[in-house]
Amino acid sequence: MRFDGTDAYIAEKDLTVAVNAAIALQKPLLVKGEPGTGKTELARQLAQALGLDLLEWHVKSTTKAQQGLYEYDAVSRLRDSQLGDDRFNDIANYIRRGKLWDAFDADKRVVLLIDEIDKADIEFPNDLLQELDRMEFHVYETGETIRARHRPIVIITSNNEKELPDAFLRRCFFHFIRFPDIETLHRIVEVHYPGIKQNLVRAALTQFYEIRDVPGLKKKPSTSEALDWIRLLVADDVAPEDLRGDAKNALPRLHGALLKNEQDVHLFERLAFMARRQG
Repeated sequence: MRFDGTDAYIAEKDLTVAVNAAIALQKPLLVKGEPGTGKTELARQLAQALGLDLLEWHVKSTTKAQQGLYEYDAVSRLRDSQLGDDRFNDIANYIRRGKLWDAFDADKRVVLLIDEIDKADIEFPNDLLQELDRMEFHVYETGETIRARHRPIVIITSNNEKELPDAFLRRCFFHFIRFPDIETLHRIVEVHYPGIKQNLVRAALTQFYEIRDVPGLKKKPSTSEALDWIRLLVADDVAPEDLRGDAKNALPRLHGALLKNEQDVHLFERLAFMARRQG
């Protein structure tokens, strides 16, 4: 199996090298990068390119590692015992399979996405060490051991909100997705909006990177936000020469697609005010 990107996903050479290395080593691929740089989409496009099913486990702050394996519903079993339900006699009726169980028990190899692992508690990755390393786990309530019938391709994403344990990192192949340069982002725009006016794309991307380079910006706009912004520019039929916004505050046209907090909006307003005074 080899991944070289897809028609809908522009993958730089170092990213495809990392994906194929992780597949060859049979290790999880840990992907970090700014939000909106295509980490989650990588798993979806990888599954499509290789013709494999995709299982997605989206991690939240309350997610526990055990939920990825299975959960035992003791409350339902107690209720059924009180009601005289025959299901009570078989504890397996109260075992709810998690995404790792589904991936291990699949009829063929699958791609397993563990998305935004850094959202969970710091112990979350440690609690998955053995399962991801040995590709098996024990179900204590039934006494059975679940082993992977086909080793899944595991993609783990992180927005770098917290450090991950060294023991976990040792078991992964690591790749950091750098923010794309202007030429790469131009290609990404063309993939999403074929036939778009090239002069508009060039003007929009030039201003987009100028915005990202403004000192003091709290949240730099991401790739996905650039795509949303350009889509709005096309929908509103904005001419390239009109991108700079109105003369009052010099904010970018449709800036709500790029600037996502009031601090950054106020920053641009202050910069415009200072520029007017100097002018």
